[in-house]
Amino acid sequence: FALPRPLMGRKEPDFSLSGLKTAVRIEAEKIAPLSDTDLRDLCASFQAAIVDSIMDRTRMAFSRLDEMMIKVSALVIAGGVAANHAIRSGLEQVAVQRRLPLVAPPPALCTDNGAMIAWAGLERLSLGLKDGLDFAPRARWPLTTLSSPERDAHVR
Repeated sequence: FALPRPLMGRKEPDFSLSGLKTAVRIEAEKIAPLSDTDLRDLCASFQAAIVDSIMDRTRMAFSRLDEMMIKVSALVIAGGVAANHAIRSGLEQVAVQRRLPLVAPPPALCTDNGAMIAWAGLERLSLGLKDGLDFAPRARWPLTTLSSPERDAHVR
């Protein structure tokens, strides 16, 4: 299936898959009812479009960092992105093109938030890093308000 690649080639490193999801729905409606082969082909095309988009957006993000003269030492991925073999492979290609290591937990640890947090803790411990327990727990911590743990240590 010839599906769109959202925002492909645009300078801003933004992501949006809404147009792609709509295109998948329209294709599915055009050929309904879908055979098992149709479904597999449509899903493979959807995944390929997502991988192409993520690779393009990641390259754009690197270009922006280059323009800002920000040096990057690795491409780090986690969660569902790192668990998906096709996405992981695509981002590994981007890392190789940039001569960067791709850093990711083992795929088996990428779909369980508790396991990912434990892995991050293990990595910190292996580097000799330790954190105290004198911080305020936060059920929600939006990225827009992300700040240093030291500054937030006494936030209630």
